[in-house]
Amino acid sequence: MLNIKNLKKQGLLGSLYVSQFIPFWFLYQTLPVFMRQKGLSLEAIGLLQLLALPIALSFLWSPFIDRYGFTRWGHYKFWIICFQLLIACVTAICGWLSVEQNLTTILICITLISLFCASLDVATDALAIGLLKPSERGLGNAVQSVGGSIGAAIGGGGMLILFNYWGWTASLQALALIMVLALIPVFWHKENLPNKGQVVDEQFGRLSTLSTSTINEVVNVAIQPRFFVYYFQNFINFCRHPGMRSWLLILLLYSASTHMAATMYRPLLVDIGLSLSDIGSLLGVVSAVASSLGGIVAGFLIASWGRKRSLVVFSILWAVTTSTYLLPTFGFTSLPILYLVAISAFFTIGIMNTTTFTIMMDKSKLETPGTDYTIQSSVGIFSSIGTASISGVIAKEVGYQGVFAISLALAAISVLIIVKLFNSTENSTM
Repeated sequence: MLNIKNLKKQGLLGSLYVSQFIPFWFLYQTLPVFMRQKGLSLEAIGLLQLLALPIALSFLWSPFIDRYGFTRWGHYKFWIICFQLLIACVTAICGWLSVEQNLTTILICITLISLFCASLDVATDALAIGLLKPSERGLGNAVQSVGGSIGAAIGGGGMLILFNYWGWTASLQALALIMVLALIPVFWHKENLPNKGQVVDEQFGRLSTLSTSTINEVVNVAIQPRFFVYYFQNFINFCRHPGMRSWLLILLLYSASTHMAATMYRPLLVDIGLSLSDIGSLLGVVSAVASSLGGIVAGFLIASWGRKRSLVVFSILWAVTTSTYLLPTFGFTSLPILYLVAISAFFTIGIMNTTTFTIMMDKSKLETPGTDYTIQSSVGIFSSIGTASISGVIAKEVGYQGVFAISLALAAISVLIIVKLFNSTENSTM
């Protein structure tokens, strides 16, 4: 049963992940649909995913976020506030630019938003890992899934609906304001990092407060040859953990299958003839609710089933529902069918996300949570960006049906690897 302390903890996590996912889903869902309506080709829409490349590369600077911060405010709390305010500012600036006349500048702004989102993601996940006990991670990641779904509803479907009524400028100004208001619970949080400095000091130095002397320290350390050896060895050692390479392969295939199908499902809805408002309701409100329910279901089942059984069962269910993307390509384009596809797909995505996020936390050390979690997250994101970027090219060559068939094949391969991996002795304790 949740007490007041746990309710505050889950409430903080919810607010963190809502605000984290709002700009991500704006980039991932709203922008492709909006640009498709403006006449961009499928190839161009696919390549828009490359603007999210900093999110996949965030592991490169995650050790510095683990290492440095303004600890008087709270180590990760400081970074969360900074990056979220930067996202809000750039979003507001982007809103005043004309899509037709300032497309290049807008793309630069979106790239900056992506960079700040990537860094915000590192700090948010690190704070969550330190905040949750292992027994709380199933429910905590259910909250993350629900928060992500709400963020998706606001930054994705909600923004599409706003675009339909308010237009580009007013919608982005509203998005910037929401990002600022979402920081209120963060300001009230008192972060606690007991004894973390001593552990990190053995390899990378104590956690430090940012100042002129600290910045000089970063520069002096970074130019020493031994720093580069340690820096890259940190990543290599992580990948050498038992079962880690197989686990990273699972994350890669899961993300590739999910995002390839989801990316092309959006322009498919435009080509079918749905309005921005209809697509916003379908992919925003309905899908967000389905994903939230999936996350909640997974959060409770993980506690009773355990990580291993949950992942095996949920992955099979996810592969089955991935096949529903093929229905519209066979002419089943009525609204009930389109809603069935979205609800089933996003429900199982919510289940899978909660499960994989929980295991990712388990595989992250408290000494370097930002780095360990981000390495795993970056593998999935890099895979999703790569497959989403080429999905338009594939769709042009083999059609929507071909894209969804490839996505289904990747899902089936992923399930086979999951079953094999978690039947092996090296993962019997999970």
